[in-house]
Amino acid sequence: MDEITAEELRTLLDAGHPLHFIDVREPWEYEEFNLGAKNIPLHELAGMLPSMPFEKDKLIVVHCQRGQRGQQAVALLKQVGYVQVRNLRGGIEAWTSCYGRHTPAR
Repeated sequence: MDEITAEELRTLLDAGHPLHFIDVREPWEYEEFNLGAKNIPLHELAGMLPSMPFEKDKLIVVHCQRGQRGQQAVALLKQVGYVQVRNLRGGIEAWTSCYGRHTPAR
């Protein structure tokens, strides 16, 4: 499965689980509210893939506003060999439905 729920993500983040966390929304969306992930807009991600500094076998969690761009990011990352890539199901909207605008501990 290429998705992770808001509850599962919060558990990982609260436990300090080692992962790469990427927000693929646009900078203006990120500025409105973010979860502390690294902001790499989807349209920039493809160009960065050859030089991504992430370990290929480490968990990568991506998210966007509702989940569609996150799914595209998962596909891009898997195409170049990243194996543990998950999309936040429902995106930041799912997070705020569960936790409001509270950011996770990191």
